[in-house]
Amino acid sequence: MVRCMINKMDISVVIPLYNEEESLPELTEWIDRIMLENEFSYELIFIDDGSTDSSWYVIESLKEKYQAVTAVKFRRNYGKSAALNVGFAMVQGDVVITMDADLQDSPDEIPELYRRIKEEKYDLVSGWKQKRHDPLSKTLPTKLFNSATRSMSGINNLHDFNCGLKAYRKDVVKNIEVYGEMHRYIPVIAKWAGFKRIGEQVVQHYPRKYGTTKFGMSRFINGFLDLISIFFVGKFGKRPMHFFGTMGALSFFIGFLITIWLLVKKMIAISSHTVYRDVTDQPLFYLSLVAIVVGFQLFLTGFVAELVSRNSAERNNYQIEKVI
Repeated sequence: MVRCMINKMDISVVIPLYNEEESLPELTEWIDRIMLENEFSYELIFIDDGSTDSSWYVIESLKEKYQAVTAVKFRRNYGKSAALNVGFAMVQGDVVITMDADLQDSPDEIPELYRRIKEEKYDLVSGWKQKRHDPLSKTLPTKLFNSATRSMSGINNLHDFNCGLKAYRKDVVKNIEVYGEMHRYIPVIAKWAGFKRIGEQVVQHYPRKYGTTKFGMSRFINGFLDLISIFFVGKFGKRPMHFFGTMGALSFFIGFLITIWLLVKKMIAISSHTVYRDVTDQPLFYLSLVAIVVGFQLFLTGFVAELVSRNSAERNNYQIEKVI
């Protein structure tokens, strides 16, 4: 029992990176200083997302100097979500901190983030870069996405879902899966997993000191698509038949009613000896036929999706080149 207490780790810091060779030494020294000043036991996990510069060699040299450093190198670039997912699988600390490697996130925020998780019993605390040092082309779409995400998720107390600086209870990261580009919506994923104590902390945002941003305009399109995906998966991921089956049954029922109505009208016309067009000559007949076919297809899609959800394989399978 005593041995278990000695080996207990306070904080795991997970840092995904791609071509950040210049910032890594300064960032590591900064984190180590904060940890020593606050007497935290910690590990620092770098996930090199297929960097093409000398980032990995810098990490190897940092490993020789700092015992807390561990790292994984992907064979190619998979994206931030993949890096976070692998990092989350490795963490041992009671509190998990994520931050970007570009020095725009401040390690000085770590003690307060740790305190709020431990003392205020939050499951997740997300940073809010209230004053950003980014161009309008980046900040305006971000505000729109945050507004849409608040509306769809019901998490109304967060201003910045995509801030890289976050703190989690270890249970949270061990019970969620981050894939595709879903890192933008980790608070939403956590909420769907049952972790509802989600808070926010205003954090410093520094101008980029080295290199250039790794994110282009395509991330805004992907972000919108991912928002729709996370909403659907969160609501119907475990019960797809409820969505597809309901839509299919509704479409089939509407088509069936139209068909019955057309047949009844024709029988009334025949019985009253009035002129009436053939059912197959009316546009409504083809609309009803399409509705019936679409309804059947939606119902079948729901059935197949139900089978897939019950037998789904792992989503995350990445080629790892090195681990230190």
